[in-house]
Amino acid sequence: MKTVKTEHAPAPIGPYSQAIESNGFIFTSGQIAIDPKNNQLIDGDVVAQARQVFENLKAVLLAAGSDLEHVVKTTIFLKDMNDFSRVNEIYAEYFGQAAPARSTVQVARLPKDVAIEVDCIAEKK
Repeated sequence: MKTVKTEHAPAPIGPYSQAIESNGFIFTSGQIAIDPKNNQLIDGDVVAQARQVFENLKAVLLAAGSDLEHVVKTTIFLKDMNDFSRVNEIYAEYFGQAAPARSTVQVARLPKDVAIEVDCIAEKK
């Protein structure tokens, strides 16, 4: 196993790694809408948060030698399932036609009370 770390994604807010590489796969920790430049939550609705989340995932995957095109599975955690269709629009912008397998669940609460958190599993390029 290899730990993945990059300054282009938020620093972990707890005792975990941004991602772990193992057996040709990258397993990311959940990303929330933290701006890696200042490690602060961004302002904005679920759409703005989703964009930041996917940018953070892109940065972690790049540091691990992968990218969004090699993602095989995502899990989306939503504070409110009513945001599902709005998040789908952003998701489609990032994944297009080669969308990975996915689970989406509504949760009672997310770290820092954000609206969305996403993790993924990707193949190494």
